[in-house]
Amino acid sequence: MKRSRSIASAAWQVALWTFTIFLLAACPGRDAGAQKLGTVHTIFIAPVEAGSNASAIANRLKAQLEHSGSLRIVSDPAAADAVLQATASIWAIGTVSPSLHSNSMRDVNYQGHLSAELINRDRQTLWSYMVTPRSFRSSSIIDDLADQLAAHLLEAIRSGIPYPTATSAAPGVVSVTLQAAGSTLPAPLYLKWFESYAQAQLGTVILYDPIGSEAGVEKLKAGSVDFAGSDIPPSDSSAFLSFPTALGGVVPVYNLPTLGGRTLNLTPQALAGIYSGVVRKWNDPLIRESNRGLHLPEAEIAVVHRSDGSGTTYIWTSFLSDVSPDWKTRYGAAAHIDWSVGTGAETNEGVARLVQQTPNAIGYVELIYAVQNQLNYAAVRNPAGQFVKTSLDSIIAAVPDTSLGQTRDSSLSILNAPGRNAYPLSAFTWILIPAQSSDARKREAILQFLRWMLTSGQKECEALGYGPLPHRIVTRELDVLNQLK
Repeated sequence: MKRSRSIASAAWQVALWTFTIFLLAACPGRDAGAQKLGTVHTIFIAPVEAGSNASAIANRLKAQLEHSGSLRIVSDPAAADAVLQATASIWAIGTVSPSLHSNSMRDVNYQGHLSAELINRDRQTLWSYMVTPRSFRSSSIIDDLADQLAAHLLEAIRSGIPYPTATSAAPGVVSVTLQAAGSTLPAPLYLKWFESYAQAQLGTVILYDPIGSEAGVEKLKAGSVDFAGSDIPPSDSSAFLSFPTALGGVVPVYNLPTLGGRTLNLTPQALAGIYSGVVRKWNDPLIRESNRGLHLPEAEIAVVHRSDGSGTTYIWTSFLSDVSPDWKTRYGAAAHIDWSVGTGAETNEGVARLVQQTPNAIGYVELIYAVQNQLNYAAVRNPAGQFVKTSLDSIIAAVPDTSLGQTRDSSLSILNAPGRNAYPLSAFTWILIPAQSSDARKREAILQFLRWMLTSGQKECEALGYGPLPHRIVTRELDVLNQLK
């Protein structure tokens, strides 16, 4: 598998270098707003990085995009308006019997994801997305993922709605290195952003230490970092300015081989019971009632939680406080609580690894950590009574159509949103910067990055499973940034 992925990656690099040479010759300028998504008519599909599934995914994508009549797939990247760069991972999670009365024939059940970016002639991301398997599908996982991705791309091209264009960097800005620290929830996205921004804004380097929201904010208060990442809604402190950056989803991950890869359904009450120590076994009636037909073992639940001060924990405990009066009274919502049950691990990655290594375990992490660690994650019942499994669509569905973002405050919340298809553990994440700064050079560099993040950077969110900010929030934040000095 690793060798296949390396070969696919090398092939893609050759194709991208061919495309890049053409760009450098034909497009000396780099205007972020020069090309809109709606102007893309021809696409080159770079070799898909997906191991043994690469060819099947690429062929299905090509067939679906060509069938639409909206796009023409070309074999030469130099003849394309944009390059579609995709990666995928598919793995077996168990076997299930197609008949409730027979175990003689069993089907392999798969999980996975397909992620893609559409790169234009200026080497900038026009669009990105990550899809996971539908809960109920009639086709193979390869066809399901490719069909979903193609549908999202075609819809985006049809709409052709771009994010506002970032203002170009001030000519007087010189080389600067910014130090940042904080939340692990958006860390994969932030690291990608900082790499992309270093290429777009030569001379600016941003170093990020994912140490958790609480520790990051403490470093910002001490003046040892230039800005911090946090998933905890900022307080009304006059010392800091806060900017929402993206939407994320916190998922319950579990290690239950006996389920044969079938998705576990969990109610908010069951989650509160598990994490308060009231529900101790997997076959507890509170879990069984939402999972009829599943083989739930009579085994102790190995509870895993964060041991560090965590914004992910804040989101998790805020949700439990919202749905359980008993939880709210006993524990409340906080970045760090005195757990009455379970084993602690630092960072999202640490929780994911511990669940992966522990039979009968449950934990909570941001969606991308579940996907990257090939962990099963449960569907959670939302206020509309629907069991919803986390996906980009269900995270974005948690954002209301109106009112959100009309005023600038720290109370932005999409937790436990009322929509039928909304994932209930969806949330914003923020960047905090000092309200005042004595270093004018760093101040300008931070503001320039934030402008880029709110515009070009938003197009990179979805490839990693993060939701982009609603346009009305982006517009409002840009207005605020334009008033700062």
